[in-house]
Amino acid sequence: MSDQKLRVEIDGAVATLFLVNPPMNVMTLDMRRELDEALTSLEADPAIGAIVLTGDGDRAFGTGSDIKEFPGLLADGAVVSRKLAPENETFTKFANFPKPTVVAIEGYALGGGMELAAGADIIVVAENSKFGVPEINLGAIPGSGGSVRITRRIGIGRASELFLLGDMIDAQQALAWGYANHVKPKGEVLAHAKKIAARLASAPKQAICAVKQVLRYGIYLPEEQAIAKLLDVLDVLSRTQDLHEGADAFINKRKANFQDPLDTSKFVGCMFPK
Repeated sequence: MSDQKLRVEIDGAVATLFLVNPPMNVMTLDMRRELDEALTSLEADPAIGAIVLTGDGDRAFGTGSDIKEFPGLLADGAVVSRKLAPENETFTKFANFPKPTVVAIEGYALGGGMELAAGADIIVVAENSKFGVPEINLGAIPGSGGSVRITRRIGIGRASELFLLGDMIDAQQALAWGYANHVKPKGEVLAHAKKIAARLASAPKQAICAVKQVLRYGIYLPEEQAIAKLLDVLDVLSRTQDLHEGADAFINKRKANFQDPLDTSKFVGCMFPK
């Protein structure tokens, strides 16, 4: 039996990453490391245009940290240095991924699972999914970026309720709050997520990267600065061959043939503004 905690399947330009730690796909130190390595590899692979992240099986996307690892980490005083700091780096790498990201959730997404998923561009969930950050019930707080990404996704009032009470919400509430983008019947989530990812993978890569970047400017910067940054991005984008190809295709009523490879050096790798 394999000890690997992450499985990657490639279908055309879409890579699907499965968190593998049955039955609840809790995040171990090894899973975090394997996820980080996979993201680095897939970002550098020009054949990959989009990724889907999901949990193995239908019980859970992920339910946060493997509590069994905590006694040793607490004894060594290394919870932050060995666990949370590297985990935040990897979750940020996922949130800043320059190619489109789609998360497919069946079952539970709790704690770190909900925090990780919040970094995706689009989240597809099953009707029976449940979400929450129950760390308050352990005398702890969410430590893997959820206080930033979940809050910015759903707003501070809803995040306060979620974090302070530690209660779970269902799929329809996640949709109404803006956490989820699509709700699908159980068993149809991954196929729908892959369909979205395939469409995104066929889009002009430079424009996709630019969209991800300017949306983050809109979240993080004051309005005037965000608009100034938007104009900088547009200036760079206007020099790409794909934009010229798109304009010519529109004028001549033909399908555009976008061919520019992703070059994050032209932007900032779709990173959050510094």
